[in-house]
Amino acid sequence: MLTKMENTYAYCNNTEAASGSGSMDKTAAGSQTESGGKTNRSAAEYTRTLQKKYSYMNTGTTSMKGIPTTVSVSHAFLQKCANDPEKAKYLEENLAALPDCVKSLKNFTKTMPGSPTVTYAAYFIDENGNITAISGCTNDPDGKIARENAERMAKEKKEQEEKLAKRQAEQKAEERHAEKRAVLEKLGEESAEGERFTVSADGADVRSVTQRLMSASLGMPTSAVSGFSARA
Repeated sequence: MLTKMENTYAYCNNTEAASGSGSMDKTAAGSQTESGGKTNRSAAEYTRTLQKKYSYMNTGTTSMKGIPTTVSVSHAFLQKCANDPEKAKYLEENLAALPDCVKSLKNFTKTMPGSPTVTYAAYFIDENGNITAISGCTNDPDGKIARENAERMAKEKKEQEEKLAKRQAEQKAEERHAEKRAVLEKLGEESAEGERFTVSADGADVRSVTQRLMSASLGMPTSAVSGFSARA
């Protein structure tokens, strides 16, 4: 039976060593000098600079190697990177590597059982520079398996409903026959000796049933039908 597969992968990369352990010297006003490679810029300014180089950062879902991909970097980490060259280098190296990473993920997924297709990828960098990646894949990218399974289930459901309807119809018919037998038996028990002639008729309306009953009564002994009265 055809099936649909959905997988999710995630990993976290701790970057304590990459982020550097030294503290930054700041002036009383909070500004930094150009010495030692330090700069003085805001997170917003740094974000704009990065997005010119890496248009997929913090811009929602974009297509990367044909895969819907989301890249989200914490504002707090961007603030840290804005004035720390070591952290900025770490961040930009990872942002630059993303397209190749998505390509590798795409190619690797195809080698898995069933040759599934990656449906999405998402990368998150938190306030400490830790990276989490999540991706999903399916072996039914065009929905063919899902449609076939839905059609099969609908067919099975219809067959079950038809069988149930047939059983219910047979049960109702048996109940009608049982009621008719009970009525005939009661009439036979109430008939006097010598008046055990019983007639019955079926039809779609009372007029036709009455006519058939009357026709069926023709030829019966007078004593058997003397008490019959038909009303239109």
